[in-house]
Amino acid sequence: MEIYKIEDFTRGWFIGNFTPSVLNSELFEIGLLSHKKGERWPIHFHKIATEYNLLISGMMTIQGKNIIPGDIFILRPGEIADPDFLEDCKIVVIKVPSIPSDKFEI
Repeated sequence: MEIYKIEDFTRGWFIGNFTPSVLNSELFEIGLLSHKKGERWPIHFHKIATEYNLLISGMMTIQGKNIIPGDIFILRPGEIADPDFLEDCKIVVIKVPSIPSDKFEI
């Protein structure tokens, strides 16, 4: 058995086509992301990847929609990610495929 600490990975990303990771894969990436209330995140989109998100805790808005714990929101290629973190948030993110350079800030 292997045991890792999430804080040992970049911003919570622990599987994907990057280092460090517990599983290196070009097929997908997984992260457990933490965002503080009021944190400003660059507005961006992906040209290739689809992002599947599950809000675990906290409250946020994205694309003008309120997101609460248990909500799953999917951002397809070209869709704008403009999150506003209304509370401290934890989000499980799965991005398919894993292309670290596929993030374009607006």
